[in-house]
Amino acid sequence: MGHSLAAIAELTQRSRQTGATLIVGLVLLLVLTVVGVSGMNTATMEITMAGNTQFQQDAFQAAEDAIDIAIGQRDYMTDQENPRTIEALGDTDFDRWSQTSYLCNTPVPRGGFSIDEFDAFHFETQASGRGPRNAPAAHVQGFYVVASKLLTPGECPSL
Repeated sequence: MGHSLAAIAELTQRSRQTGATLIVGLVLLLVLTVVGVSGMNTATMEITMAGNTQFQQDAFQAAEDAIDIAIGQRDYMTDQENPRTIEALGDTDFDRWSQTSYLCNTPVPRGGFSIDEFDAFHFETQASGRGPRNAPAAHVQGFYVVASKLLTPGECPSL
């Protein structure tokens, strides 16, 4: 059994190693795993936030659509007791609703109209929109229409 002293010294050196390389490698792997999981959570949160912003925009556009329909139909009257309504669609993801009410009438703002023949009839449209995941939006739009004067004008709050 002829082992040389160099071989015996090398075996003794190897037996003194306690696996430090393995422990350092495992710690680095753990750190990288934590960083990776954290990055995935951040990316998931950002995707959710972007989706919610899109849903809010969809609701905003639905409310704007209800206002456009209400004004475009020109179905508004000076009857304060019966406001005009654009009914909801009943769609679960995209819906809109509006109600147009007469407020009052005032003299026509500067313009080329006869002073005693025309008035500005003030209306207000309140609209609601709903997007996916029930994202809500509500808008109020005021407008006036120039038309022949009424015999009994409505009282106007300060506009």
